[in-house]
Amino acid sequence: MPCLDLTSLEAYAESCRRIADEDFDGLGVAEVAAQEEDYNAYPRLDLLQPPKDLLILEDHLTDALRDRARRAVLDGRVFWEHAAAGEATRLKLGPKYLIHPHRLPPSYTGAGPAADPDGTPDPRGLLPMVLGARHLWQLVFEITRLSEEAGRDPKTVLARQKMLVIVNERERNHICARFRRVNFLGLPPDRLLFLVQPNFHGLTPGPEGWRFDAQTPARLHNHGQMAMQKTMDRQVFHLGRDGREHRLSRAEFFGLLDECADLVSYNIEDLDYLTRALDFDTIGQALRLGDQGYGMSMEIVANNPEHPVKGGLCAHDPALGRDVVVESFRLRGLEPRRITHLNKNFNHYPHPGLIFRRLHEEGIFMPVTVKDGAVYFQPVQGDLNFLVKTACLARRVPTVLHSWKAPEDTPAALAAMARQDAQPGFADFVAAVAAKD
Repeated sequence: MPCLDLTSLEAYAESCRRIADEDFDGLGVAEVAAQEEDYNAYPRLDLLQPPKDLLILEDHLTDALRDRARRAVLDGRVFWEHAAAGEATRLKLGPKYLIHPHRLPPSYTGAGPAADPDGTPDPRGLLPMVLGARHLWQLVFEITRLSEEAGRDPKTVLARQKMLVIVNERERNHICARFRRVNFLGLPPDRLLFLVQPNFHGLTPGPEGWRFDAQTPARLHNHGQMAMQKTMDRQVFHLGRDGREHRLSRAEFFGLLDECADLVSYNIEDLDYLTRALDFDTIGQALRLGDQGYGMSMEIVANNPEHPVKGGLCAHDPALGRDVVVESFRLRGLEPRRITHLNKNFNHYPHPGLIFRRLHEEGIFMPVTVKDGAVYFQPVQGDLNFLVKTACLARRVPTVLHSWKAPEDTPAALAAMARQDAQPGFADFVAAVAAKD
């Protein structure tokens, strides 16, 4: 692992510059680009084998385990993390959080390989809510229903929840204002936390070494940077009802993590989530795995053979003697059709304070990409599986990745939104806030 200083964003940036100085000494940007795939490549890429140790989810499930998962949610012992800072570059629709079905280009709503078999719904018939609002309100909707089923007061249960929403700099004020308008989703303001993931200019060489070049575009450093940023002092904050920021010390944030038995990291592209935000099977498994010393679990799905996508490859590393997930930046351009098993990006972290303390101390691998004549670091969150004992979970009946990644996925995304809207009680539940989105 590289030597990263994660005490602050400034220290992180200086670490990036220092890595470039050490690893690309005497090279130009074009030469780094020529070496990019080899530099990023997983060191034993040619030795990887098909996964051997996948834990089949259903083989370990019991009603008692599902009940334990429900109690953990009701008691506020699951930390909910939502990564919503990305720009959906392949979709070309702007920030993922703010994608609105009523504002899609007509060309996006035609038939495609991921189209719903019942046809593509008319976007104008969907509730007027942006994707991020749909994602977050689905979770609150399901927690409320769970509370009612358990005979508990939903307000009391919601008051115990802990949630982190990760946004980007450009949309930060807009999105935070939305949360204030909807009364923080019914959560206590001091338990609805935010992290603003910054952009970084590209690195170019100069007379005194590599430096951040203000003439280059500013870009995100991927979700691995966001994971590391969480461990820095006073990066996580909550809003008062007056809109003021209240920043948490690292000790305060880790104190909240230590109250939780599991942290679930969601991406807002997943379409199955729109009708099933609470997955008691995987939460229950994370709790069981935590008892056995695991610090991470990753759900593994089959790549769609008709519409393969790039992503984290699940494979067996004989040198480590276990299954690993190797993210796409480290696959030396492996074609998506050769990635048969990949990470769904629904990661669980049992006893989350442990893995994030380890991350703060050690960091993760720092792959690079060259764009617009500059070098950008692109660490990936999935590489946390190399820090702790990690389980790779699969379902007995294989499922394929079902997410909104590209324009051709839009018909399936609209169909998933229609199913979400059709849930009994959902439209009434969000009626008070939907018009504001």
